[in-house]
Amino acid sequence: MSNPESFIDEVTEEVRRERLFGYFRRYGWIALVAVIALVGGAAYVEWQKSREAAESQAFGDAILAALEAPDAAARRAAVAAVPAEGARAALRDLMVASDPTADRAASLRALEGVAANAALDPAFRDLAVLRRVILAGAEMPVADRRAALDGIAAPGRPYRTLALEQMAYLDVEAGKTAEAIATLRSLVQDQEATQGLRRRAEQMITALGGDTQAG
Repeated sequence: MSNPESFIDEVTEEVRRERLFGYFRRYGWIALVAVIALVGGAAYVEWQKSREAAESQAFGDAILAALEAPDAAARRAAVAAVPAEGARAALRDLMVASDPTADRAASLRALEGVAANAALDPAFRDLAVLRRVILAGAEMPVADRRAALDGIAAPGRPYRTLALEQMAYLDVEAGKTAEAIATLRSLVQDQEATQGLRRRAEQMITALGGDTQAG
């Protein structure tokens, strides 16, 4: 009995093997495509990372080279000429606007461009708005400056406390001393405010004849 049973087992095993090979022949290409996709995807991700690192290195090198120009006007022109897109372009334009004494109009244009670019991270846009309001000063109506600052003074915005500080200064400019002191007092107690900002707020409250604590 052992021989017939052994023969049956061998036949059964052969049938299973043939069936398995049949599955491989019919569906094996799916596994092959999946493996190729995984390997190709991983290679593409690594290539993208490498390209991004190389582009960042080239951008940084170009900015550093531009900053070595002999005078402010040449540095501004060299920085503005550095090719960039997206966040790098925003950084470049913010750097162009970092020395407004050389070309105030160009600085304002650069800041306006960054502030108006909805594709950028809010941190870039908010910083551009803040610097533009400060740089424009009295040339921009108080109402326009306040409207611009309102948008970046909301909770969760990256430069909220700095925007509130500027809004307090607008109140001073408009003769609203009590409102300015109230805003500055809130900044003194604000946990998100830096130590330097709190100090400035306290000094401004004193200069306005108020107390740093309400009541």
